[in-house]
Amino acid sequence: MSDSPLRKVLISALHKVLAPLVRVMLAHEITLPTAIELLKRVFVEVAERDFRLDDKASTDSRISLITGVHRKDVKRLRELPKEDANLPPQVSRSAQIVATWITNAQWLDEKGLPRPLPRLASHGSEISFENLVASISQDIRPRSVLDEWLRLGVVQVNAADEVILVTNAFIPKEGLEEKLSYYGHNLGDHAAAAADNVLGIAAPWFERSVHHSALSATQLEQLRAHAADLGMQLLTKLHTLAEQSPPDLSEPDSKQGNVPGPAKRFTCGVYFYSADSDESSTEP
Repeated sequence: MSDSPLRKVLISALHKVLAPLVRVMLAHEITLPTAIELLKRVFVEVAERDFRLDDKASTDSRISLITGVHRKDVKRLRELPKEDANLPPQVSRSAQIVATWITNAQWLDEKGLPRPLPRLASHGSEISFENLVASISQDIRPRSVLDEWLRLGVVQVNAADEVILVTNAFIPKEGLEEKLSYYGHNLGDHAAAAADNVLGIAAPWFERSVHHSALSATQLEQLRAHAADLGMQLLTKLHTLAEQSPPDLSEPDSKQGNVPGPAKRFTCGVYFYSADSDESSTEP
């Protein structure tokens, strides 16, 4: 491709996208050779999945031609086992348990907040941490969940032996493996939606942001807190709707029930970020 204005804009955009990724890589000692090997694998996977001709399987030679990856590397990389794109089961289960705790009326107090839960069901109440975990899965021990959540800083246990939710989502204060799992899941889905929108694939995904500059630190902190409140209201509402079958979207023409076909998943994210207005640009 020639150095067209569009190509320059794209390279500038990619530079901005890659800079924070490289920051995480370097923080975990992933250097350029490892990154190049990973990038080769991604190029091959994407070419094989998204750039087929008439839905026919691509040859090693064709993938090499459109990616620039050597044909021997293409053959080697195609024989590797596919990466599991799903969240680890223990992370997914924990997120589901917390989501139930903060949205289901059974587990909320009169103010609509997640209530402190007696740790044991034997304390004489149906509303207990053991029963909360059991309502999601009978295959995991509530004690194991509690110990892990205490390690991650998700909950605390008070003097009355009640389990108290510290955060309004499964966002571990500790636990790097869990944080990295969400890093890949959330950032990957956001990037996938943005890529579809840039390439004009199907109906556009909702992807919007609001941005202002020249704000004071006090204004910024107020907006940050407000964004968190509004964001959690949105995410809690969406979780509640997703748990319904079919969801009550308050639109007569939207109540169509379950449409036949493969099971679908969705991610809806809300984020807030700030930096100094005069921060040096990351453009090349």
